[in-house]
Amino acid sequence: MVCFVYIVKCSDGMYYTGITWNLKKRIAEHNSGKDTSIQKSRLPVRLVYWEKFKTRMLAAKREKEIKGWRREKKELLIKSLR
Repeated sequence: MVCFVYIVKCSDGMYYTGITWNLKKRIAEHNSGKDTSIQKSRLPVRLVYWEKFKTRMLAAKREKEIKGWRREKKELLIKSLR
């Protein structure tokens, strides 16, 4: 099953990295405050980066890698799309 790793930018400038099967639905869930680990005070969020993977295992590995990065490295990754 296809899976996505994504980065959203919160209203306070914080980056949050996550994993999902349905990217559009997950971003809507974040912004509604439903089923999310992002604090409501950080909402709304804006999708700034995503990658698609063939399996959840590959996506989870990449998510863990990105979560270990410093902010500057995440920003370089996000800018690489532009």
